[in-house]
Amino acid sequence: MKANFVDGSVIEGSYAAIERIKKMLGGAAPRYYIETYGCQMNEHDSETIAGMLERMGYEKAAEKSEADLILFNTCCIREHAEKRTFGNVGFVKEIKQNNPGLITAVCGCMMQQREVAQRLRDRFPFVDLVFGTNELAVFPQLLERVMGGERVFEIKNIDGEIPEGLPIRRNEGFSTFVNIMYGCNNFCSYCIVPYVRGRERSRRAEDVVAEVERAAAEGFTEVTLLGQNVNSYDDEGLRFPELLRRVSRVEGLKRLRFMTSHPKDLSHELVMAMAETPNVCEHIHLPVQSGSNRILKLMNRRYTREHYLDLIRDLRENVPGVEITTDIIVGFPTETEEDLEDTLSLVREVGFSAAYSFAYSVRQGTAAARMEGQIPEEVKKERLQRLNAVIMESVNGANDKYMGVEGEILIEGCDRRGEPMMFGKLPSLKMVYVNGDESMIGNYYKVRITGTRFNSLVGELI
Repeated sequence: MKANFVDGSVIEGSYAAIERIKKMLGGAAPRYYIETYGCQMNEHDSETIAGMLERMGYEKAAEKSEADLILFNTCCIREHAEKRTFGNVGFVKEIKQNNPGLITAVCGCMMQQREVAQRLRDRFPFVDLVFGTNELAVFPQLLERVMGGERVFEIKNIDGEIPEGLPIRRNEGFSTFVNIMYGCNNFCSYCIVPYVRGRERSRRAEDVVAEVERAAAEGFTEVTLLGQNVNSYDDEGLRFPELLRRVSRVEGLKRLRFMTSHPKDLSHELVMAMAETPNVCEHIHLPVQSGSNRILKLMNRRYTREHYLDLIRDLRENVPGVEITTDIIVGFPTETEEDLEDTLSLVREVGFSAAYSFAYSVRQGTAAARMEGQIPEEVKKERLQRLNAVIMESVNGANDKYMGVEGEILIEGCDRRGEPMMFGKLPSLKMVYVNGDESMIGNYYKVRITGTRFNSLVGELI
């Protein structure tokens, strides 16, 4: 699908609204607090909202209770997400009673489901602003209306446009995210994403490269390129492997990651781009979802178990040391014991370094929600426990090969459980714990692996 971009006049209107709000605040520095649920794409959207707020003159609050504006950026992937969001929004009522001037806003994927958004708006009259995933570019105009006394409810049911040129306030650190595309065309039968994020549209390659250059200039040495399915990126014929090569040449960029990859679109060209580009990390997140061909067909995944295993072989033959992580669902409608065993055997065969496992969760509006043969909750729970036990065997086995291996980690923080230890990741995404202090955070260190800790590795500085 050819991308549509938010009209430049709309972006100019947003900057004009930012300046009007800044003038309205008269030099005051109100505080904002953003609570983000869900994936890294939501995190990136929150950074854009924070960038606009700070351009207006807002400052980041450490706690919700200190804020003059509280925004919830929601997710709707899991069934319990609505209950969690409604509960957390409800807690704001007491804060608002103590601070009547508090502005409360809710946005994101859940709000793109109009019936859910309306239910939230009706249940919580103290919520001032509700908007969907297509209104990010006009957030300043919506906030200006709220500040003028209006209660705003804005949700457009369109495939979406790409906003370029908005300010962004990246989270502090050394690693950051850059969106390369939005939406999804796959319509997996269990997934709500295409209905709330719209159809696929890719950013221009030059815009992606320019954003990575700005991030590197700000001191970020690790960048993750984001998309619902990065393998289907297409900028007028320029596909993802070439984009990866172009971005990798940005000065100051030490590590380049990407997610998420869909197996049906993973090409040998991408495998070779990973192999031939030194700062592209030897890790790929490749959701398999099931090891059963029958279930994969019902999920509308459009690949087979055999094709997935062929991809694993291609990766391991060409990208030395590559680690593969995945997503797996058990308890999908009509899943049998034989289907589950197919999944467990695939996990054993691949040897994932990590796997995010889920019991199937009904999402209203998806094809799977209408299927017969829904699995009882107690059965799904028992199958998930069995899957997790096999995953742990796989992870522990994958860790054994690291004993005595040397590599480089990027220190991310300090774990204070028991004796404090610093931690950071190898390019393969394996977490390594080492002795040290917090002055090491954000820097790269050579290490030798000496043991394991929890599901991770322990090393010593070289």
